[in-house]
Amino acid sequence: MEFPFFHGKISRKACEDLLCKKGKNGSYLIRESETVAGALCLCVLFEKVIYTYRIFREYEGCYKVQTSEGVPQKVFKTLKDLIYNYEKPNQGLVTKLRYPVKKTSSSRRSQRFKTGNDDIYDEIDESDYVDVLS
Repeated sequence: MEFPFFHGKISRKACEDLLCKKGKNGSYLIRESETVAGALCLCVLFEKVIYTYRIFREYEGCYKVQTSEGVPQKVFKTLKDLIYNYEKPNQGLVTKLRYPVKKTSSSRRSQRFKTGNDDIYDEIDESDYVDVLS
């Protein structure tokens, strides 16, 4: 399954530029974290500010969004489930996810998640994720 809002290894600055260009509250994309190996970042625009939420893949294969201490964590079987949940209001994000910022055709490059013993994505069935940008 391809996620058109997954931008792979783009910089925080490039992410901010894309979201600001969209300019609508609730615009979002997912990118790879620049600072935490194996983590993804859900980046959301609200009131001209970009909010970034880290997504971690657990060894069981489930996804969770990093929360503040004391806030219950939600666990999702797939990224699609995670996005679907946060498209609803009052789920813990600054605003609900409304407008996916899709990767542009000029920047598309086919690449599968790397596999290896130290890779957080080892347990992903490649049929779930077809094309990814780096």
